[in-house]
Amino acid sequence: FFFAKCCSMLYLIGLGLGHPKDLTCRALETLKKCDKVYLEAYTSIMIEASTEDLEAFIGMSVEVADREAVESGSVLEGCKDSNVALLVVGDPLSATTHSDLVVRCHEIGVQCKVIHNTSIMTAVAQCGL
Repeated sequence: FFFAKCCSMLYLIGLGLGHPKDLTCRALETLKKCDKVYLEAYTSIMIEASTEDLEAFIGMSVEVADREAVESGSVLEGCKDSNVALLVVGDPLSATTHSDLVVRCHEIGVQCKVIHNTSIMTAVAQCGL
């Protein structure tokens, strides 16, 4: 348990508006530290690219995580002894599901870091409103 608390991490990483090239430099650096990468695929989907495009861009294998995988805790299980990234289209904290993951990490002693990105909420500014 002490090892997990000190040395493992869940990274919630925003993909931006749905193309792998929208990932920030910080996100790409963080992914290099991860043992497992999931793509959350139920609160939103990548419209401009496929999972294969994402894998090719980041140079890593990506497992698609459905609602069951995220909410049941199977994604969190891997965080107990390794670094895990959960990629989310938009900004990770735009959906309450991901805020809940932050709370659940705290409850089980797993560190969690959020790497924000553009979401539809911030993209509205492009309309000139």
